[in-house]
Amino acid sequence: MRIDYTHRQSAHCESGVAAGLLSHYGARMSEALAFGIGGGLFFAYLPFIKLNDLPLTTFRAATGAILKRAMRETGATLEFQQFRNPQTAMAALDETLARGIPVGCQTGAWWLPYFPPAYRFHFNMHNLVVFGKENGQYLISDPVFPEPVTCAADDLLKARFAKGTLAPKGRMYYLTSLPEKIDYTRPVKNGIRTTAKAMLKTPLPIIGIKGIRFLANRLEKWPQKLGHDKALLYLGQLVRMQEEIGTGGAGFRFIHAAFLQEAAGILNSARLMELSAEMTAIGDRWREFAVAAARNCKGRAGVADSYPAMADILRDCATREERLHKELWKLIG
Repeated sequence: MRIDYTHRQSAHCESGVAAGLLSHYGARMSEALAFGIGGGLFFAYLPFIKLNDLPLTTFRAATGAILKRAMRETGATLEFQQFRNPQTAMAALDETLARGIPVGCQTGAWWLPYFPPAYRFHFNMHNLVVFGKENGQYLISDPVFPEPVTCAADDLLKARFAKGTLAPKGRMYYLTSLPEKIDYTRPVKNGIRTTAKAMLKTPLPIIGIKGIRFLANRLEKWPQKLGHDKALLYLGQLVRMQEEIGTGGAGFRFIHAAFLQEAAGILNSARLMELSAEMTAIGDRWREFAVAAARNCKGRAGVADSYPAMADILRDCATREERLHKELWKLIG
């Protein structure tokens, strides 16, 4: 049983799955367009939520939000299912595949054996598409891999029912309808507006632009408050969330920049093309922060890599992103 599904490698799992499923049914959809329409860019520093006993920092919208918004904005209908019983979940997956429908699944990356050991960690928000089953092996289009992969039923079951923070609970989803023709003008505007609103207008001090500045202020004091060793653990967690888990701070900004570039063509706006270049430059600045953080974690920090210096990079990112999203808000209206 194999569905004719085209695998495409992507930078990020959820936007890659969204683009893949929509493209399968005939939509003109890149990963960047799905990410932008889905309002994927975000920021939150959540010290009260722990991942591996360390504070959580997120650079993207909540799990599932990109999928739901991208589907809603394009007029597609997405059916979600969640299960208590693992056997029932696997039977539902098999039944849906037998109907010729590719199925998206939320999984725990630790239990996926095709992940190289160095990249296997307890992360329960990894999305993939199952497009068949042959000889007891599921055929999987995992967006972060260059080619399709296979996974034994027992391993996929474990991944679908991984325990811990944001446990997937067998969550699966698939398209049930899609309009024959999609006008991307409104979805693109709504995507830009959604992101700008989240980054600029969320009142909580740990969210959006305020959240980046909040983190900068906290990070600057980590060595004094936490001690040298624990400060490095916090810093390592932050840079891992930024550069390894999901796609992270700089990576998401590069995807959003690609979205703005596509939006410039759809909306016939030269200014959007210029703002796309600025978002790319902001992504480069986030990468500078990551490099400085990595030097600290490896014991190679120089004078320019001090905690105050890293905090200043974050403040610069906040200032530039605030200016960019304010202009986008006015431009879209």
